[in-house]
Amino acid sequence: MSTTPKDLTREAPRSPRLRIGGYPILARCLDKGRASIAGKVGEYHFDCPLDNFLFSFKGVTGAEIHTLLTEGKTDEEIIAWLNSHGTPKTEEEVTSWSDGFEAVSPYHDPEKKEWFISQCEPLGLHADKATLFDMLEADDLHTFAK
Repeated sequence: MSTTPKDLTREAPRSPRLRIGGYPILARCLDKGRASIAGKVGEYHFDCPLDNFLFSFKGVTGAEIHTLLTEGKTDEEIIAWLNSHGTPKTEEEVTSWSDGFEAVSPYHDPEKKEWFISQCEPLGLHADKATLFDMLEADDLHTFAK
């Protein structure tokens, strides 16, 4: 994988569903980090709450990942680093966490339900059936269809 940053003012980061190293959101996170370093992040945010679900699961920080990106590390090198740092996880733990994370729907969280509905409606999604990843992908399509 190239370490050339995407221009997130012109195209979306990779799908949150794309699993690299077994982790969803990681590819998207790395795209946002590289774009941020290059000054091409647009309206996206690296080290956001979504990224931090992964960082917390692995026991690493956004600052550590940012350093690796600044050093020009490839996706593969970052995956190797992630697997050897932070909280050790078995392949089964990664798969279980990843499957659960991909199925998350803020609609079922009383504190986030109204926000999620407000995000889904303009995208034509039924919030009661949509996942967070559904909303992110629809928002990316909506943003770059303009």
